[in-house]
Amino acid sequence: MARTHWFIPRSPDVLGMLHEQAGITVEGLDELLAWARGDAAAADRLRAAEHRADDKKRELRGALTEAFSTPLEPEDIFELSRGLDDVLNSAKNIVGEAEAMHAPPDGATAEMAEELANGTRRLAEAFALFAEEDRTGATAAADRAVKDQRHLQHSYREAMSALIENENLREVASRREIYRRLARTGDQLAGVAERVWYSVLKET
Repeated sequence: MARTHWFIPRSPDVLGMLHEQAGITVEGLDELLAWARGDAAAADRLRAAEHRADDKKRELRGALTEAFSTPLEPEDIFELSRGLDDVLNSAKNIVGEAEAMHAPPDGATAEMAEELANGTRRLAEAFALFAEEDRTGATAAADRAVKDQRHLQHSYREAMSALIENENLREVASRREIYRRLARTGDQLAGVAERVWYSVLKET
């Protein structure tokens, strides 16, 4: 009689991988903050973190194609990972743009970078709570991430208002672009936090 081979579906830890990607993203945003506070070498560490996060993103996507079942819908895990990738890419591009325009970071840049770093830590916390099946805790952490980005928008408006007093048009142009990029990154981060809520609501 022919031998029967049973297929055992894989169940990779996709939420664990997402949390690992979030952890690398936290490292990257911490390096953005270090750069904004005057540590020029942090720019290269940020770029290195972005490359590592890309590797983790690809690993996660591969696992999603093989997973028999996932704790969240695959689409939601994919979008949360993509959102993290967008945030870290934007952080890297902020530094690149500042370097290209010879515009060293100032106090407003550091203030906004700090809110981005705080918000990213909140997202990492949300993903860790997802892995523990604590949906209420995850959405609470996501709410705190959104609140951090509201603080960023307040800092952004104050920084843009202060540029009115600056008569150096070249500096105004470069600062305005950096501030706008920081604000857009905050919007991207808030979008990931909103996706946490959406992922939970779809399960209820």
